[in-house]
Amino acid sequence: MAVDAERQLEVIRSNVAELISEEELLYKLKAKRKLRIKLGIDPSGPEIHLGFSVVLRKLRQFQDLGHTAIMVVGDFTGMIGDPSGVSKTRPKLTKQQVQKNMAKYKEQIFRILDPKRTEFTYNGKWLGALSMYELVDLASKYTVARILERDDFSQRLKDGLPVYMHEILYPLCQGYDSVAIKADVELGGTDQKFNLLVGRELMRESDMEPQVVLMMPILEGTDGVRKMSKSFNNYIGITESPKQILGKVMSLPDELIIKYFQLATDAFPHRVEEYRMALEDAAINPRDAKLDLAKTLVRMYHSAQAAQKTAEDFQRVFTQRELPEKIDEHKIAKAAINIIDLLVECKLMNSRGEAKRKVREGAIDVDGVRVDDINYIVELTQPIILRAGKHKFLKVSKK
Repeated sequence: MAVDAERQLEVIRSNVAELISEEELLYKLKAKRKLRIKLGIDPSGPEIHLGFSVVLRKLRQFQDLGHTAIMVVGDFTGMIGDPSGVSKTRPKLTKQQVQKNMAKYKEQIFRILDPKRTEFTYNGKWLGALSMYELVDLASKYTVARILERDDFSQRLKDGLPVYMHEILYPLCQGYDSVAIKADVELGGTDQKFNLLVGRELMRESDMEPQVVLMMPILEGTDGVRKMSKSFNNYIGITESPKQILGKVMSLPDELIIKYFQLATDAFPHRVEEYRMALEDAAINPRDAKLDLAKTLVRMYHSAQAAQKTAEDFQRVFTQRELPEKIDEHKIAKAAINIIDLLVECKLMNSRGEAKRKVREGAIDVDGVRVDDINYIVELTQPIILRAGKHKFLKVSKK
């Protein structure tokens, strides 16, 4: 059963940072046809993280309303590198790297998108075919002054850092993609605003109905400061193990709990609002809210059974202070050994300095007893359980 245009708009604009424009989108929806919803991807690595899932989940909403997702793979633009939001020139990708990464991307993308309503196309098809005359003509449609208004370019120039000619071409290439595929709507993060608006202008220049631009908020990574990115190593990958996902979620700053629920999960809005109110009223421990968040994500990308088991393991180890079901084992030749030497030999610490610091901080347990003396001697007349920090357990015995 078809959903009326007003109801579609209500669904689509949820959690959106900016929509240009709502009136234009409503007009397109009222035309009662399948819209072509564009999302450009330059696969810089083989793994999709929750930050990218934000826009993919919005794309899935469009699909559920009957529209078609057009994934524009940047085998051409990847060789330029999107300069959006970066303070230095991005490394270029080869076509081989793009194809290799895309092979893994597709399997992950279809954990979120509906394959039946998804089309993939590569922009090398049209951008690679442009003649020098056509490229110059494309470049004539935008001024250098406007390109250099971009925050990332203007800041680099202010800092005395170079801006290369090929980077200036990137927004034009992304905009031309919209012309080539006849996009009705283009999705992206708020850091993509400049590029997305270039697409609107190039479509007007080509006497086409300009695409609607829909921007999603940027999701901060596990450090709570910078946008989630593989480059910053602050990401949560959707194919990571349940234990990895839970561990990273539990390390999130408390102030990001609601934002992650809103943008990265399928939790109903009223449920998210309940969490918000409970956290504000201190009616729930943030740790418990994060555990629920982790369970939701593990259920989404693994299974309900994995979510339940991972949560139970966490509660047993970190709440009830019991041991995990499986613990790695290590054997040493000595019957007695200094705690510092033991931590280094077992590779639980990278150096004696780190080991001493952790012992003094009280982060080391032997058989459930905290050790804070760097001269402590561990007796191995029988196997012991060594714990370093919250996550590392090791069973140690004499050979």
